[in-house]
Amino acid sequence: MPRLKEQYKNEVVSQMVKEFEYENALQAPRVEKIVVNIGMGEAMQNAKALDAAVEDLRVITGQQPVITRARKSIAAFRLRQGRQIGTKVTLRGDRMWDFLDRLCNVALPRRRDFRGVSPNSFDGRGNYSLGLQEQLVFPEINYAKIDKIRGMEITIVTTAQTDEEGRQLLALLGVPFARTEL
Repeated sequence: MPRLKEQYKNEVVSQMVKEFEYENALQAPRVEKIVVNIGMGEAMQNAKALDAAVEDLRVITGQQPVITRARKSIAAFRLRQGRQIGTKVTLRGDRMWDFLDRLCNVALPRRRDFRGVSPNSFDGRGNYSLGLQEQLVFPEINYAKIDKIRGMEITIVTTAQTDEEGRQLLALLGVPFARTEL
């Protein structure tokens, strides 16, 4: 069992029940899935760039990514419907817990001048989104083999009803939120 999943079951649930006064331990919010996405406008000119992004995402997450396609045509961006424009992975179960553990304890602290992630990037329903500017923060990526530095978006989907519950859940799981000074 992943370390973070064990911590969630043994410590986080009881703290959440106590803090938010849930009637039942099953009411405590949990992490449902993590979606890692790389959007690539450059894929229209360079097909090999998409292959490199797929490989980077596969190495980082340990799961085969799917290629995302444009939903509709946009003439200003020279974009046609159905054209390949990115790649994404949806992580659940043990892979999700392992990825969250590596993200919080290895990848984020490797960022330059890291002081924590923004505590304000919640969507109003307890889900958290985070953008990384380079894939190099993950130690699995070999610097010599990358063709270009790419950013990625990471969305952590929780069952929390409010942002406050979601923020507390992720803080107890070890997500390094930045201190907000008043």
